[in-house]
Amino acid sequence: MATVTRFAPSPTGVLHIGNVRSALHNWLLAKRDGGRFLLRIDDTDRERSREEHVAAIRADLAWLGLEPDGEARQSQRFALYEREFAKLVAAGRVYRCYESAEELDLKRKVRLGRGLPPIYDRAALALGAADHAARAAAGEPPHWRFLLDHAQPIAWIDGIRGAQHFDPAQMSDPVVRRADGSWLYMLPSVIDDIAMGVTQVLRGEDHVTNTALQLQMFAALGAAPPAFAHAALLVGAEGKLSKRLGSLGMAELREQGIEPEAVIALLARLGTSDPVDPALDADALAKAFTLAHFGRAPARFDEAELARVNAAVLHRLAHARVAARLPAGLGEAAWDAIRPNLATVAEAADWWQVITGPIAAPAVDAETRAYLEAAAAAAASLAWDAQVWPKLTGALKAATGRKGKALFLPLRQALTGRDHGPDMAALLPLIGREAALRRLHDATGLSRLP
Repeated sequence: MATVTRFAPSPTGVLHIGNVRSALHNWLLAKRDGGRFLLRIDDTDRERSREEHVAAIRADLAWLGLEPDGEARQSQRFALYEREFAKLVAAGRVYRCYESAEELDLKRKVRLGRGLPPIYDRAALALGAADHAARAAAGEPPHWRFLLDHAQPIAWIDGIRGAQHFDPAQMSDPVVRRADGSWLYMLPSVIDDIAMGVTQVLRGEDHVTNTALQLQMFAALGAAPPAFAHAALLVGAEGKLSKRLGSLGMAELREQGIEPEAVIALLARLGTSDPVDPALDADALAKAFTLAHFGRAPARFDEAELARVNAAVLHRLAHARVAARLPAGLGEAAWDAIRPNLATVAEAADWWQVITGPIAAPAVDAETRAYLEAAAAAAASLAWDAQVWPKLTGALKAATGRKGKALFLPLRQALTGRDHGPDMAALLPLIGREAALRRLHDATGLSRLP
């Protein structure tokens, strides 16, 4: 059977870093197996769902390169839910309840006071036809619960957590439909996974209990469940969940200059025994993807680590990949020269200014001025080609006896206005003969070029 995975966000907000990690895992698994990765917009919450969030979800996935092989929207599938719900009603696997939130809270407190698990007591199962008729006549619509089968222990082999066991008698029958007829998450998700042919569900460990409940829903609908795997949740660098981590979205990362390749490289390996490798692209990560390497410990996400990975990724990016974001005229040779010094693409503009000028001439002492005068004379006599820097420094070393920092730093300062930066062997040909000679003479205080 072909692998089919899905990512099912609710469009009640933008994707945060934890959502993206879940989407990536499902994309990697499908890509590895030559299967299909589906996007399902879980927009049954009509009050909170927004079209701008749907558009943002699509845009974020596209930016990351996680293009789905198909898309569905729950708001367009209500007829399907009604048909499957009717089957459960006929089979006696859903039942009507009328307790208010306050009544349910009181029941939980009473059970806890008696040393019992705070689960629903199934009081509504005792209601007869006359009770329901009376409630309807009073204008009191029911909410619906799924009837768990207490005689069927719940067990599965989780792709990450291993063997899982739940006693349904220790769990509340989940509410699947509200009194206003709207759907909660649990049942529509099962119906959609069946209809969409989903074979693998990878999600966070906060869904483990949901999986236990949903396995009985699959059985009640006569369908084999997909394979489930639950990854440990992300935590911040300090080792705990934080509001910052829960709200960090792709738009913010883009504004910081983070490349999508960096996000993919880091999130693909967080929580696994595999090292983060900025050199691996998404296809290589997919080939190596395996649930067997996931651990049970929380996966730590550190923005500082993301920045480091981003720099490493950036240093490998081809000019064509970033050309549209570079200053006019900054070609491939300039990009290759300056990219090892960049943390973000935006910083390229600063180094392009260094290349094209003008720059501020450094203040120098008499000894350095004399050295730069010699440098200007030597530079003026050289053929200006790709080897001009080693020729210049070689001539100056022979003439002055200088070496190391004393040889190189004054030249760098005079030619770039900086104490450090890209390799001067690559930079000097880009600066050009006329500009380089002018900068050397400006640093010495000489007024005219030779």
